[in-house]
Amino acid sequence: MTRVLFAVSGSDHWTLADGTRHPCGFWPEELAVPHRVFRDHGFDIVIATPGGVRPTADEAGFSPEMNGGSPEPGERFRAYLADIDAELAAPADLDSVDATGFDLVFVPGGHGPMEDLAVSAEFGKLVAAFDAAGKPVAAVCHGPAALLPATGLDGNWLFAGRRVTGFSDVEEGQVGFADRAPWLLEDRLAGAGGRFEKSGGPWEPHVVVDGTLHTGQNPASSAPLAEELVTTLQLVGQAR
Repeated sequence: MTRVLFAVSGSDHWTLADGTRHPCGFWPEELAVPHRVFRDHGFDIVIATPGGVRPTADEAGFSPEMNGGSPEPGERFRAYLADIDAELAAPADLDSVDATGFDLVFVPGGHGPMEDLAVSAEFGKLVAAFDAAGKPVAAVCHGPAALLPATGLDGNWLFAGRRVTGFSDVEEGQVGFADRAPWLLEDRLAGAGGRFEKSGGPWEPHVVVDGTLHTGQNPASSAPLAEELVTTLQLVGQAR
């Protein structure tokens, strides 16, 4: 059976440039939608966080304002997360996970990963192990921040020179954090050597695949990214 590691932020805040803490966590859509896609295809899913702490959903992700003005998506995401509450309540310890037992590592976004996974040397080593084994590494929205600690033997970013996407500077500005952030994801990924790509307009779904690296730009990219990964893993399974 295909096994998926959901590497979820354990942080409930993001420290802004002025030192204040913005309450956040993982973005509901970016965990709920891919989880459901993978579950519907019969994949075995393990949710893990640093230290095995229960992850926090960013309440903003349930709001009508962040879901096209409708309350329905947020209600749907909340209901799905309630359905998998047993998994969320007892996650594995991400710092103790071995890549050997998994076929894919997937990182949901939200500002949480900017606080913890983006500076986790342990997670960087885990990502490098997945990449070295030729296994897909995937992240959506702010999730690609978690890929930054992954370095090669030369000390450079492991994914330098590869095509990648993530939450854009324009989108960060539209949610009101571009001027308050200690750093911006698009800038950091490009500065590390990534060939950053983005959609023609903000908030449009956009998925980038470069070898085993799979990234999605924003919440709307969650479903297409998950479906792309399902196709990839099914092809791998057929080739075995």
